[in-house]
Amino acid sequence: MSRPGSRRKQMAEINVVPYIDVTFVLLIIFMVTAPLVQTGVEIDLPQADSQAVEQKEDLPVIVSIDKAGRYFVDIGNQQDEPVQANELLIRVAAVLRNKPKTPVFIRGDHQVNYGKVVTVMAALKNAGVPSVGLMTSPFEE
Repeated sequence: MSRPGSRRKQMAEINVVPYIDVTFVLLIIFMVTAPLVQTGVEIDLPQADSQAVEQKEDLPVIVSIDKAGRYFVDIGNQQDEPVQANELLIRVAAVLRNKPKTPVFIRGDHQVNYGKVVTVMAALKNAGVPSVGLMTSPFEE
């Protein structure tokens, strides 16, 4: 027996069964497509649509590799000095001992073997360089 002037209190329930169904379908879709995302795509590395790096007060160390596979190092005022592989690591390590926050970049010719660039990156990491950047040229329009 309810009073004529009182309202019946409504119960608010959310039916979660459709949400569970949608979540299950999305989970299956992601599980099927995840292996497809990890495949490689052929790209031309030297040209990239990337943002310029902020210039700090420290000049970066730039390691260049020409198409013949020769190494050059640009440390501050010394412009592209030819060096051997072991001398390159010694010079970069010396700069980082004096200024540990100095950025290090690799500038490789687009015809250089990719393995050569990876070898230099690994050697720089082993020499104590915290992070190595790759320099690219912008797209030509």
